[in-house]
Amino acid sequence: MSLGDDGYGDDRHMTRTRLPDGEVDPYAPARRGTGRGMRGGRPAGRSLVTVVGVIVLLIAAIAFANRGGGDSDGSDGASHKGASSEPTHPTGVKPVEGGAGGIASGFAHSEQGAQSAAANFAVALGGDGMFRTDSRHAIVTTVYAPDVAAARQGDLDKVYSNPDFLKKIGLDAAGNAPKGMTFVSRTNPIGTKLVKYEGETASVAVWYSSLFGLAGEGSTTPVSESWYTNTFDLKWLDNDWKVTGFTQKDGPTPVGRDQAASSAKEMSDAVEGFGGFTYAR
Repeated sequence: MSLGDDGYGDDRHMTRTRLPDGEVDPYAPARRGTGRGMRGGRPAGRSLVTVVGVIVLLIAAIAFANRGGGDSDGSDGASHKGASSEPTHPTGVKPVEGGAGGIASGFAHSEQGAQSAAANFAVALGGDGMFRTDSRHAIVTTVYAPDVAAARQGDLDKVYSNPDFLKKIGLDAAGNAPKGMTFVSRTNPIGTKLVKYEGETASVAVWYSSLFGLAGEGSTTPVSESWYTNTFDLKWLDNDWKVTGFTQKDGPTPVGRDQAASSAKEMSDAVEGFGGFTYAR
């Protein structure tokens, strides 16, 4: 990718256009070219790397840094007829009152509670806190079921503390961004879908966009956007929902508009000025 002076290349400005007579289907695979965020005809953010089996939430950070693999099928399984949401309105009744290390907790033992938990777990596991040892341990302990957290912690440390991995995404050995740069790893849930609910267990799909990269003048990994759906397996333990497993797939991905990418300074100012959400739904 050819980068501009501000770290955002001209290829980030490209988009697909629907002709007035409807001859072009923007979602048709045959029409996808090598536009914004694409290399060699494949989306740059599509690839994922399996580290040690299914050990870590395959957030956009790993997909961004390790381009060259395949993605899971992320099967949603059987749909739950009782769950529904209005197409253009958010749903939900009230936020949780508890919290642990900045992560919402104390979710309701209900279908909506399971969806709320999954959305918030996606935010926590996809955030920049996963790149620092202390905060990563706190997130994993809070989000995963105890037995799963104990089994995953060592493998997660290997992934997020790997010098080669950190170097690829522009961070130092401690997970810090270079001076004058702002590291961005933020998950933005768009919606949730209850795949299965059986009282003590649940399966919830979370559709979200992910911002990932380094914001700042001269960045060689400018902040880019990707879209994913993660399906979380949850279990009701100690009066709260906990993660026991998950799958991930790309998309659904909307058609990009012909908006020019912001400058590195604008992006950095936005990330520092707009705080991410810690509670969803």
